[in-house]
Order: sequence, then structure tokens, then C-alpha cells
Amino acid sequence: MKNVIFKTSIIIVSIMSFNSFGQSANLSKQEVADMKYMLEEEKVARDVYEFLDNKWDLMVFNNIKQSEQNHMDMIENLLNANKVSYKLSAEQGVFYNEQLQKMYHDLIAKGSKSKQDALEVGKTIEVTDIDDLEKAIKNTSNSEISATYSRLAFASNNHLHAFNKNLSRY
Repeated sequence: MKNVIFKTSIIIVSIMSFNSFGQSANLSKQEVADMKYMLEEEKVARDVYEFLDNKWDLMVFNNIKQSEQNHMDMIENLLNANKVSYKLSAEQGVFYNEQLQKMYHDLIAKGSKSKQDALEVGKTIEVTDIDDLEKAIKNTSNSEISATYSRLAFASNNHLHAFNKNLSRY
């Protein structure tokens, strides 16, 4: 009886291990890299908007920074569902990707000059995000990933519209 339970346990663990491996194995290296990059890029947006909201107290930054957190959550859900390990700093303004770290500093510097510059930074972030999401959509055949990126691109287009509307007042 112990032998049957042991063999059954081994089979169950093997199946679970295969399924865990199989889920991430079905993703290409590019798909994994894109998800990790998009997570940190959404964090750049959230952290920049947090900084600019504190500096300029414009409602558009307060509203959209909350949306960017939701975007991060959506991508984290994708990564977790596909059992992809990733690193994300809990510290505001800290990024593992050097390109995104530089982007953050550059955007903060520009957005600190004036309210109009801050709104231009928001516009730049959203245009960049949309472009990167469209590229990532082309790099995946996974319908769940593609659908998530499409929802994020739709939201980013709404954010872009909000920044353009605010910029039209200047």
C-alpha cells in the first residue's frame, strides 16, 4: 500500500512539474523578455507620474498613476500565470533595466522644469508605451498575452488623449 501511495505521489509531482515547466516553456525568450520589460516600463510610468503629481499637483497625474499600477498588476499576473520569475524593485525610481533607469531620470529632469514640460513627459511616456506594446504584440502568438497588451495599449491611448487635452490649455 505504501508503495502504491509513493508511486502515485511521484506521478502527481511529475505531472505538476511538467505542467509548471510546460507553461513557461511554451513562451519564447522574446515573449518572456517583453513581459519583464513591459512590467518595468509600466513602473517607470507610475513612478514618474507619482513624482510629477507630488511636484505639480495636477489631477491628470494622480488619476493616471493609479491606472499604471493596475497595468503593472496585469503584467505581474501574466508573469505569475506563466511561472516566469522576475525582479521588480519596490523602491520608487529604481529599475533593474539600465535603459529604463536612464529614461526615468531623464523624464524626471524634464518634467521638473514646468507644468507644460511635465505634461509633455506624460505624452512621451504614453507614446513610448503604445509603441512598445505594439511591438510586443507582434512578438507573441499567445492570445492571453496579446489580449493583455491590447488592453494596455487601449488604456495608454486614453492616457495620451488626457495629456493632449491638458496640453491644449497651454
